[in-house]
Formats: sequence, structure tokens, C-alpha cells
Amino acid sequence: MSEHGAARRHPAEGRSRATTAIAAVVAIGLLAAACGDSVSPSQRAASASPNAPSNAPASGLAGGSPVTPSTHLVRMIEQPPAPTDVAVAPESERIDLAMPTFSDPTNITNPLFPVSRQESVLMFGLVDDLPFRTEVTLLPFTRIVEWEGQQVETLVSQYFAYLDGRIQEVAYDLYAQADDGSVWYFGEDVSDFKDGAIISKEGTWLTGKDAPAAMIMPATPKVDDVYRTENAPGFVFEEVTVKSINETLDGPLGAVPGGLLIGELHMDGTTEDKTFGPGYGEFLTSGGGDVEALALAVPADAASGETPAELTTLEVGAKAIFEAAGSKDWTTASAEVGKMTIAWKSYRAGDVPKLAEPAMTAALDGLAAAVNGRDVAASRAAAIDVARSALDLQLRYRPATEIDLARMDLWAAQILVDTAADDAAAANGDIFTLTYIRDRILGSVSGSDRNRIDTKIRELQVAAIDGDLAAEADAAAQLREIVAGLQP
Repeated sequence: MSEHGAARRHPAEGRSRATTAIAAVVAIGLLAAACGDSVSPSQRAASASPNAPSNAPASGLAGGSPVTPSTHLVRMIEQPPAPTDVAVAPESERIDLAMPTFSDPTNITNPLFPVSRQESVLMFGLVDDLPFRTEVTLLPFTRIVEWEGQQVETLVSQYFAYLDGRIQEVAYDLYAQADDGSVWYFGEDVSDFKDGAIISKEGTWLTGKDAPAAMIMPATPKVDDVYRTENAPGFVFEEVTVKSINETLDGPLGAVPGGLLIGELHMDGTTEDKTFGPGYGEFLTSGGGDVEALALAVPADAASGETPAELTTLEVGAKAIFEAAGSKDWTTASAEVGKMTIAWKSYRAGDVPKLAEPAMTAALDGLAAAVNGRDVAASRAAAIDVARSALDLQLRYRPATEIDLARMDLWAAQILVDTAADDAAAANGDIFTLTYIRDRILGSVSGSDRNRIDTKIRELQVAAIDGDLAAEADAAAQLREIVAGLQP
């Protein structure tokens, strides 16, 4: 399940730069094609092209005549063969066998999986001893999935994982709530990355084509409940057992009562523990030395009032240092570091989300060191890190779409850093990142402005195919100008 990224990593193989660039152009082409309707680029890919790998189950796995126990007259979900090499629970312990109905599927009120109210979620952690960051965003469109005669409208949630600051995985997850209050998983379109290239679509699946829908959260979990959050053994498979309810969790801003603890069994026989919090959803994933923990979620952690002046000082100062370092104006850069240090000392004395505080402190320390060392590339990269952390903290006060528009500017700035370093692979990954963030702002940017953004992203893609880093830098600078004109 892509939402739990620490558990989903695949072996990576290299690609040539030409193949990388072509893959990028395909991605932006799909994005551009989606401008006029409510279907996401990944949805187009999932429905119009054979994304699933060759070992995927045959289409119609969930089809056939339903099983109807004569004693209950309850329609049951036809189950694929259970995996034979892992110790799965007996069916008598499972609570996900009866066919659900969906009268109002996009109104997800389940407090432990509140997708319909999750504007933006940040999680931080470590994977393979490298910093790991995920951004989970509810997208402004839905998708219809046909399953066993039902036309189910599903919410689309984008999961974006960064490993050591670079794109690692992107998935579009489909969710719907059944009439009994349980939440069901209808599939995902997954892309795994290495060195700025898509190296795998493994894990992509769709209900009605590859597997039955899978319960991802019961209406009222009970200890020892068993359910499968992905249910195509040999392809994708996760079985959950509820270990504890009513846990008190350590949230971003204090204790969160009513938490859920589960154990998750994977297809390879490994297990990991996860916790979920009411109003938040997933809280903590840990297993095999890796960890992914909730850093901030809105609206759960939203604050009233205007954005604090200190956070504005941090964002504006970081952008000023980016420009000053580019022209080697170290006097200005040093002065900005001083103002930002004072602002952060003031803000961190208040109520700061636990995991966001050390992230900003480390980013600001890195920026001060880079400016003191008069290192242009390091100063510009560190300035982007500080600005990103400032935007994370501003999520509590500003609409998520405004934050994502500002993030687009930072990734366009990152292209300038990476092209200056002659790092084509990194720049290509930046372009991919821009295309995916674009999906998040579809509902808040006018058609004409969206077309201007798309045009510049296409220019970036073409320049990547041509191996023209100078043209990439020019297009990135022009994209920054467009985005700047759209920000409040």
C-alpha cells in the first residue's frame, strides 16, 4: 500500500538519460491531456495502458458468481487463492469478506482514515538510514471504478515519497467509504524512481481488473480483527491484525487519544507495526529499522489567525539568500541569515510540531554554514531547504494549494541548482516532481494560468530530451516568474 511508503520499496535499476527523458515526456503528456476534465494523468495511465507488470493477476480476478451462504443471504467477496508461503489468518477471523455497498462513497467520515478531510499530510522518517519524507494530498477530482456491478466513485489521494531529498515514489490511491463506515481501497497507480527516472510500475493494481477492493479501515476496529488491505497474493498482498485500540499517541502538538495499533503481514513474510490516530489517519510505521512518523496534518493541526511574521521572514529570507548567493552578494546573504535566526528563535519558543522543529533547525544551521563558507551551490540548495521547512510550518495557517504553488517555485529553483551542477538526472527528477505537484493545484488555478504552467513544463521536458541544460534553466526561470505572479 503506497500510503505506507517505508514498506514499499523495490530494487532499482539504472536507465539511460534518453530513456529517462522520454519517460518524463510521457508523464507530462498525460498531465496536459487531463487539463479539461476530472481524470488525473495517473488515472489515464491506469485505465488506458498496461501498467501492471507481467506477473499481475489476470483481469477479472474478482469476477465470477458471488458466494451466498444459505444461512445469511449475504453476498460475499470472491477471494483469490491465499498465499501458501506465509502464515495468513484463517478466514473465520476476517471481517472483510462480505460485499459492501456504497451509497455516499466519497464522504469518508471514518475518524481513523479521514481521507476526505486530509488536505495535506507530512510524514518524516528514515529509510535505509537516509532521510525520508512523504507528502499525502487529497486531489481535487474523483475516479469511478466498476466492481461487481457497482459504479463506485472514489477519492484520489496522491502519495509522494522523497528519499534523501529526491523523488523516490509517487502513487495515486483510490478510496471509498462503505455504508457501514468501513473504508475500502480500490487500487493504486505506482511509479518508483531512481536517479530521476521511473524504474518500476510494480505494485500498480485496480479493483475489478487485478483484485477485489480491499478493506483498509474497519468502521469500528476490535482487537484481533483481521482484514486484507491489498488482496492479490503473488502480486500485491497485505494482511492486517488489530493488536490494540484506545492507544494514546504522541501527536505533532500533544497527546492524541483513541489510537489504533495494527500488525501488518507482507507477501514476503515480513511484518511491521503501524498506528492510526483519529482525525489524522496513519501515525507511525516501523519495521526492519525503517520508520515513518506523522509530522503535521491539516486540518487536524490547523491554527487560526494570520501566518506568523517569523515564518514569513524565514521563507522570504531564504528566497533572498538564493538570489544573493547566485550573485555572490555575501553581505546580503549574511544579513538575511541573522534576521532568520532571530525569527526562528522567537517562533520555536511557541507551539511547534515536534518533528518539524528539528527539521527547520537543521536546515537553518546548514544554510548558515554554507553562507559562512561562501559556497554558492551549497547556499542555494540550503536556502531551498529552509524555504521548504518554512512552507511546511505555514501549512497550519495557509491553504494547502497555496503551499503547493510555492513548492512549485522551489522545485523550479532546484532545477537551476542542478543544471548549474551539470546533474541531468537530478534535474529530470525535479521536472517529474513539478508535474506531480501540478495535480494538486488543479482546483485553485484558472485554466489559462494552468496552460501557462503546462507550457513551461513541456519546454522543460523537451529540453531534457535534447540534453540541453541551458534551455532547462531558462524554462525553469520563466516558470518561477509565472508562479510568482500567481502567489498571494
